[in-house]
Amino acid sequence: MTLILGIDPGSRATGYGIVESVGNKLKYIDCGCIRPTPGEHPQRLRDIFFALTSIIKQYSPQECAIEEVFLGKSVSSALKLGQARGAAMVACLQFDLPVAEYTPRTVKQAVTGTGAADKLQVQHMIKVLLGLQGKLQADAADALAIAVCHANSRQSMERIAAARSFGGRRYKT
Repeated sequence: MTLILGIDPGSRATGYGIVESVGNKLKYIDCGCIRPTPGEHPQRLRDIFFALTSIIKQYSPQECAIEEVFLGKSVSSALKLGQARGAAMVACLQFDLPVAEYTPRTVKQAVTGTGAADKLQVQHMIKVLLGLQGKLQADAADALAIAVCHANSRQSMERIAAARSFGGRRYKT
C-alpha cells in the first residue's frame, strides 16, 4: 500500500489529491484546493507551503507527484507557477518524500488516453476511475489525475523491474 499525494501547483489555487495504490487498484482518500489569501506573492507561497505541510502531516503520504511547468500565456505567469511548484516541492522534501514530475500531456494521456484531453474529460475520467460522485473542482481533479498518473507509472516500472530480474534467470529443463 502506497499513499500518493498529487499536486497541481498554482499561485492562486493549488490542487491536491491523495490516492492509495495497492497493486493495480486505486482508492480515493482526499482532495481539495488550497486558496492562498489574496496579497503579495511571497505570502501566497508561504500559504501554499504551510497548507501542504499540514496535509502531509495529516495523511503521511509515501510519495508525491507534481505537474511540471508549461509555458502558458506569459513568462511572468510561468515564473509564478514555477515558484508555487518550488514551495510545494519544498513542503514535500522537508519530509524526505520522493517527488516525481509529470508534464500535463503525460497526465492527460495516463488518465484519458489522449494527451489533448480538456479539463472536463480529465474530471470525468477521474470520477470514473476513483468511483466519485458529485462535482469535483478542476484543480483537485487535476491533482488526483497527477497522483493516478504516478501510481500507473510506478506499476509499470515495477513490472519492468520484475521482468528484468526474471529474464536474467536460467532454468534447466
